Amino acid sequence: MKKLVALLTLAVLGGCCCGPVDGGTTPTTPTTPTMSAAPTVHVRGNGFVDGAGKPLRLRGVNRSGTEYACVQNFGIFDGPSDSASVRAIAAWKANAVRIPLNESCWLGINGVPAAYSGAVYRKAITDYVALLNRSGLVAVLELHWAAPGGAQATGQQPMPDRDHSPEFWRQVATTFRGNDAVVFDLFNEPFPDGNEDTPEAWRCLRDGGSCRGVGYTVAGMQELVSAVRGTGATNVILLGGVQYAARLTGWLANRPTDPLGNLAAAWHVYNFSRCSTRACWDAEAAPVAQQVPLVLSELGEDDRGSAFVTSLMDWMDARQGSYLAWVWDTWNSPMDLIRSYDGTPTAPYGEAFRTRFGS
Repeated sequence: MKKLVALLTLAVLGGCCCGPVDGGTTPTTPTTPTMSAAPTVHVRGNGFVDGAGKPLRLRGVNRSGTEYACVQNFGIFDGPSDSASVRAIAAWKANAVRIPLNESCWLGINGVPAAYSGAVYRKAITDYVALLNRSGLVAVLELHWAAPGGAQATGQQPMPDRDHSPEFWRQVATTFRGNDAVVFDLFNEPFPDGNEDTPEAWRCLRDGGSCRGVGYTVAGMQELVSAVRGTGATNVILLGGVQYAARLTGWLANRPTDPLGNLAAAWHVYNFSRCSTRACWDAEAAPVAQQVPLVLSELGEDDRGSAFVTSLMDWMDARQGSYLAWVWDTWNSPMDLIRSYDGTPTAPYGEAFRTRFGS
């Protein structure tokens, strides 16, 4: 079952209200890591800068497992989360790690075992973020699996839910406010309106509510941005587009209002995505990159090669964009970056990223 869900995640497939029963109230004390060696991240124009105002690009990896292990009843991480495993990532000269989160597990609701949810899950995530930061790595936290009402978050949904997602982000933002070496990626791969790139899909993404093709009340991106900023958190916020975050056609026209102006665009592109050609990148992504930071928070290819990701990294490098490779796990899949958690890369796929990060 673990491998099945991992492969579904790898393939980026689409994808009466019960209140929290464990830790359902918002934490009041931020758990900001001390002695962080990671840069803080801030938006300036169409790029990022660090705390000293120097240009900053995020180049790193996705570390999957924390979205599914807890609901599959075998742990919180899939694979090691210790200092040695983090040093292996840092040894690639990466400076960022994206961590998928599970709404049910963070909030401790809807029957997730107490051993893997609520306060236990939150502590595991905050401890891992602190370890990443001490190792010089920015942490990108993203809501990967969510579910409305009394349902357990066991897979990808088309949009966040109003039942739990705003509370999830209030808690996450409260926990990490004051630590700008943490970035918030509000929702993984939205696909409202039947996975179409339509005005209704973009309206739903921004405003939420009742959305065509979604059988629950949606929390739109404006609602989630407001939930984060309502805690006093100043962290950079990433927002994906529609069609599994591959399409950015309506991103600029539908971006939420952020009083801090600290928003960036999240983009997911694989060789099988809806926007997998240079013509599409030039037409749809380049205009966004001219106005706000563009972060390829997932990129990869499933043919056990590296030509596609190399071409895409070249395109992003020419625009000083950021990118996070999928995936730092050992699933024996075409998109494993590593052969083992000591950082031994797969070839040529993982090696292409390791070489690029070190350049």
